[in-house]
Amino acid sequence: MKKLANKVAVITGASKGIGAGIAKSLAAEGAAVVVNYSSSKEGADKVVAEIERNGGKAIAVQGNVSNLADVTRLFAETTKAFGPVDVLVNNAGVYQFGSIEQLTAEEFHTQFDTNVLGLLLATQGAVKTFNENGGSIINIGSVVSSIAPVGSSIYTATKSAVDGITHVLSKELGPKKIRVNSINPGMVETEGTHTAGFIGSDFQSEQERTAPLGRIGQPEDIGLVAVFLASEDSRWLTGETLLAGGGVR
Repeated sequence: MKKLANKVAVITGASKGIGAGIAKSLAAEGAAVVVNYSSSKEGADKVVAEIERNGGKAIAVQGNVSNLADVTRLFAETTKAFGPVDVLVNNAGVYQFGSIEQLTAEEFHTQFDTNVLGLLLATQGAVKTFNENGGSIINIGSVVSSIAPVGSSIYTATKSAVDGITHVLSKELGPKKIRVNSINPGMVETEGTHTAGFIGSDFQSEQERTAPLGRIGQPEDIGLVAVFLASEDSRWLTGETLLAGGGVR
């Protein structure tokens, strides 16, 4: 039997990149998947179509995770389509690098609203829909909270907050049989890292030079870790932060 048979998983920000990779990996192991997206309906529909072509079950649901009404609707549509939630992956996130001289209040709020508030609201919504058997919440952090790259003050602050929230909620939700862990990826080749100019840059070369495994990640690399944390294979893990950066730390 597949590891996630009869499970329902919600993945935020899953229309592309790491989120899409996680959605496909969870679906491949039998989960019914909700592909949440904020603006890219086309991307989300493509992810759903690929999952269905491979024999899986998935729907796309629009919603901005930093908006409480959208989050409420996301989980209402999830339970209507598939029933109670078993797995939440808090993947939705944004990033913008820049020096301290370039920092603006607007950029601060943009990143914190999605990366921190959005994670908290989605978790709050999911907790209301888990059944008595509990489940698994997987937060997507980043190795930036460990390596603190230059120009990432806001982004690193948001991902450091994710580390802290993971530890707090693992204690708070443990009595409800809900496990809370974090995957902290290193550099991953996605649409976003291409758009940002990281792919093919000196930054990529430096990541490959310092990574013991000698390469940057692919979305499916993170998807496989998410399957582990979503499944019974990790039933004795909670409050953990798994660095998934090919050894970068």
